Amino acid sequence: MASPDDLKFQEFDEAADLLSADPGASTLSVSALSSTAAGTQDTKVDLSEDEENQQENSGLLGGENKTSGFWTFEYYQSFFNVDTMQVLDRIKGSVMPVPGRNFIKHHIRNNPDLYGPFWICATLVFSVAISGNLSNFLSHQGDVKYHYRPQFHRVTIAALVVFLYAWLVPLGVWGFLTWRQGTERQTSAYSFLETVCVYGYSLFIFIPTSVLWSIPFQWVQWTLIVIAMVISGSVLVLTFWPVVRDDTKVAAFATVASIVVLHALLAIGCKLYFFETALEITPTPTPGHLTMNTSMGPMTNDNVPG
Repeated sequence: MASPDDLKFQEFDEAADLLSADPGASTLSVSALSSTAAGTQDTKVDLSEDEENQQENSGLLGGENKTSGFWTFEYYQSFFNVDTMQVLDRIKGSVMPVPGRNFIKHHIRNNPDLYGPFWICATLVFSVAISGNLSNFLSHQGDVKYHYRPQFHRVTIAALVVFLYAWLVPLGVWGFLTWRQGTERQTSAYSFLETVCVYGYSLFIFIPTSVLWSIPFQWVQWTLIVIAMVISGSVLVLTFWPVVRDDTKVAAFATVASIVVLHALLAIGCKLYFFETALEITPTPTPGHLTMNTSMGPMTNDNVPG
């Protein structure tokens, strides 16, 4: 039978040699290891509990976002969830289209917004109306018979034209593309918000162009129209061609041609209506006025009643 001395911990020769070589070395007991391991397990348990609480909170927040209806502020807040750098990058992409680069895939990136398109359309309305009045004034500068009258009603007309184009045309394009894609390929088409977004940013080039339209020279104005239509039209063509190229050739080319023609009609219509040169109309005397003037002769003594 083993004696009590045999059950005691004994020092080994190797451990004694190590301690004698380095007396300042630290030692670690079995009890310390067990306590450290227990503390680590407690910490892991605490961290796991915090992660579970965060997951529960995120789940609750996600449930609130999913249940928000269109009548709530949170529903429309997601449409304006962009920062300044994103808006500037999208504006840069709309004025410098690169062949082979899709505007939606490279700039919108599954995060369409209405902030940029709204302010672009609002700015375009005032720039077209103000520049049109300024162009009309400069074209008649030096004419004594011309009296300048500001035409404020053109702001309303410009707002109707620009905002209806920025909403109705994308709606028609989106509906037509969705119908052509069919039910089995509907996931490859663009959403309505993405279509509105690309149309809104494509109108940015017309803001500086409309300001330069105030130069009272027809050849300058028409040159600027061609440049603006080529730039903005290229953005639309490079964006929608990858969607319609799998369709029949007739449908694909007809769709792209319709998009370009409608875009050109907007530019040419704004030029002809807001920047046309007013015709000078000289009032002609009425026949009665001429008769009255010609029938009256010089006053003499014979004509004076006695």
